[in-house]
Amino acid sequence: MSLNRNQTTFVKAAEEIYGAGSILNRDQITRVVEENDFSFPYWFVTKSEYRVGRGEYKLPNIGTKTKPVVKEEPEMEVALAAQVLEFKQPKLVDDSDVSIPTKYPDYVPFGFYKDLINIIKSSSFYPVFITGLSGNGKTLMVEQVCATLQRECIRVNISIETDESDLLGGPTLVNGNVVNRDGPVITAMKRGAVLLIDEVDRGSNKLMCLQGILEGKPYYNKKNGEMVYPKDGFNIIATANTKGRGSEEGRYLSQILDDAFLERFPITVEQEYPDVKTEKKILEPLISDKDFVEKLTQWADIVRQSFDQGAVDEIISTRRLVHIAKAFKIFGDRMKAIELCVARFDADTKMAFLDLYSKVDAKVDGPVTKPTNLPQDSDEIPF
Repeated sequence: MSLNRNQTTFVKAAEEIYGAGSILNRDQITRVVEENDFSFPYWFVTKSEYRVGRGEYKLPNIGTKTKPVVKEEPEMEVALAAQVLEFKQPKLVDDSDVSIPTKYPDYVPFGFYKDLINIIKSSSFYPVFITGLSGNGKTLMVEQVCATLQRECIRVNISIETDESDLLGGPTLVNGNVVNRDGPVITAMKRGAVLLIDEVDRGSNKLMCLQGILEGKPYYNKKNGEMVYPKDGFNIIATANTKGRGSEEGRYLSQILDDAFLERFPITVEQEYPDVKTEKKILEPLISDKDFVEKLTQWADIVRQSFDQGAVDEIISTRRLVHIAKAFKIFGDRMKAIELCVARFDADTKMAFLDLYSKVDAKVDGPVTKPTNLPQDSDEIPF
């Protein structure tokens, strides 16, 4: 087999220390790598043609004259360590940047924010399950707490397709070599980061691979023989639109989560939408028109009360209000901004929301409906 330039450079460096055709163990290979600042030669330890024994590899012949070399006899402790290392699969070095969320200067804390600050500041392992309707700031709250405390937050979004390898990692190909890649959960454990499991109620029974980790215990990676101990500060925060019991009204494509999984979370936080006063503070930096802010929050509050009473099937979320504020900044028209942002609802709901807003805000005209007084019984075909 012909070697490329990097592979030949490694062999030459190894020959300088141990001699041509030498048989090296893992510690000796590591010595060559560290003394010459090389990348680890996975090609050397994964090819069967170079392996001559358990944890021993013979340098390929590149034409260098062989000189007698006395093979190093490692001490008992080193020999045992080499055997353990041989059991482990070559690992991909994690060189990703620390992911501390960006702090928003206009973020308005509310709800469980202060308590979550205390939990994460304590560096205790204390998983939290946060549930609430869509668009009420659950995920943003966790990110802004981490931004305030300058804590790394690793976010993973869950779907029905999410499996163990997506969460914990597994074998992957790098430059033609099979190496082990850490998943977001293992990465967070090793870094002592906050793991944000977003939309956890979209997951399947494959989430059960997190059982031991949710208890704060070390994780034994059966794929590469590594024991991973959680670093101080590691914690798990899960967000969901339901409590893991599915969505009876069909609003969310949520799954029924296993009770044993849910029991691993000591507390469950029921996040509500912010009150009118808080919502005004959220919108004021986005809209200079104070009257429009007043009318928007009043309108959203009426819709939510109607939703709670079962009068309507849809709701105006805080996120939807932010969308309207941004649309108004672009178009400068109140009704147009609202109409564009509620167009995702069915036609009846959309018209009802627009009609309600026109009653709240005297400065806008009501929605224009299409005429329905066309002839019904005419035999003529209009062209």
